[in-house]
Amino acid sequence: MTSQVMVSPFGVLLREWRAARHISQLHLALSANVSSRHLSCVETGRAQPSPELIERLAEALDIPFRERNALLIAAGHAPGYRETDFHAPEMAKARGAIELILKHQEPYPAIVMSRQWDLLMVNQGAARVFGWIRGGPSAERNVIRQAFDPRGLRPYIVNWSEVAADMVRQLQSDVAAAPHDPRPRALLNEVLASPDLPAHGWADAPANPLWHAHYRKDGRDVRFFWTITTFGTAQDVTLQELRIECSFPADEATAEWCQSLAREASPALVR
Repeated sequence: MTSQVMVSPFGVLLREWRAARHISQLHLALSANVSSRHLSCVETGRAQPSPELIERLAEALDIPFRERNALLIAAGHAPGYRETDFHAPEMAKARGAIELILKHQEPYPAIVMSRQWDLLMVNQGAARVFGWIRGGPSAERNVIRQAFDPRGLRPYIVNWSEVAADMVRQLQSDVAAAPHDPRPRALLNEVLASPDLPAHGWADAPANPLWHAHYRKDGRDVRFFWTITTFGTAQDVTLQELRIECSFPADEATAEWCQSLAREASPALVR
C-alpha cells in the first residue's frame, strides 16, 4: 500500500513563500508563535489555518498585502485587505499628504509611482526637468521603460551603466518581494532583453555615497540623487504599493539650474 500526502492550495503557496524567503518550517513556526506540528498540518492540508494565523505567518514572512489576500483566498477566507482606486474619495487624505510632499520638493523633481513603476502623479519640477530632457511630455507612463527607451531618457543618461544596474537591482528586489506576481518579473525580463545593457555586467558601487543619475543635453550637465518614500502605516493594497520618489540636485550647478528653470517655466511644460 502507498500513502499519498495531500497538500492544500494554501500549503503550496506557504511552502513557496518559505522557499523564497529561505526560512525553514521550524524557524517560521517559532517566528509566528505556532507549534511546528500544527504548521506542518497546515501545510499538508490536515489543518485549516485561521485568518489570524495566516496574518502571523504573513508578518513573519514579510508578505505584501496583495499576496496576503491570495493566501487568505487559498485557505477559503475572504481577502483581508482592500484595494482602493488611487483617485477614489477614500484616498483624499492620502493624496493630500502626497501633494504636500510634491509641493515641498519644488523646484526639484518628485513623482509618485505604483509598484509596477507606472506614473500616478508628478510635480511641476519633474514636468519641467524631464520635459526639457525629452524635449516635451512622454506618452509612456512607466518610469523604467522611459529610462530604457532610446527615444526617451536613455540617450541623455551619461552614467548609463550605473543607472541600468540600479534599476535592474530594484526590479530584482520587486521580484523577490512578490515572487508570485508576474508583473515585476515580466518587466525585469523586458529590461534584461534590452540591447544596450552594459556588456561587462553590472557596474561596481559608485565612488559617491549615493547613486545618482547624470544627464547631459545641449552641453548642459545635470545630476540628481533620489529618495523613495512609502506609507509605513498603510492598511490598503494600493497605499502600501505607492512609491514617492524625490530627486535632489547632486551639485550646486544643478540646483541653480532647477531654480532658474522654475522661474522661466512655461505653463505648457507643466502637466
